[in-house]
Amino acid sequence: MYFDLGSISKEFEKFITRKSTIQFTFVLYVISTLLFAAAMYYWDFQIIDEMYDADEILTHLAMLSSEQKGIHIVLTTTLDVVYPFIYGFFQAGMAYRYLGNLGRWAALLSIFCIPVDLIEGFSQVMLLLGHESFMTLKILVTPIKFGLFIPGLCCAIIAGCLALYSKLTG
Repeated sequence: MYFDLGSISKEFEKFITRKSTIQFTFVLYVISTLLFAAAMYYWDFQIIDEMYDADEILTHLAMLSSEQKGIHIVLTTTLDVVYPFIYGFFQAGMAYRYLGNLGRWAALLSIFCIPVDLIEGFSQVMLLLGHESFMTLKILVTPIKFGLFIPGLCCAIIAGCLALYSKLTG
């Protein structure tokens, strides 16, 4: 028995470009983003997902209460585990569906971002638990995550604009 990667790739592309998949992942994307914002607002803290300077991270961690660290760990081990799949599938689906041949390459940015974001989440949990030896991993993967995520998001926004234009003029 063998794996036919070409066939698997085609099936995956069909799945993430379905209108229902794009709509579902978009709704989940918005809801999960709002859940992050609500948790940070309610417990009055900023998550360290966007930080990649060691001194800034250590200073921020020192200022967090034990309750805030606990909430951050829960967010990172639950919502932030599914979040990369949600945004990755949405952004890749938009790129594949609406950006033609360029979309195939653009979609890879969001797909490759998923494991990078998961590795970053692991390093964050370890840092929140006091294992500072994971700082190197955190400051290495966070810029890589943003280098994949931001262009992938921009491609999804462009794809959304093209889809809207097509719907309005078609």
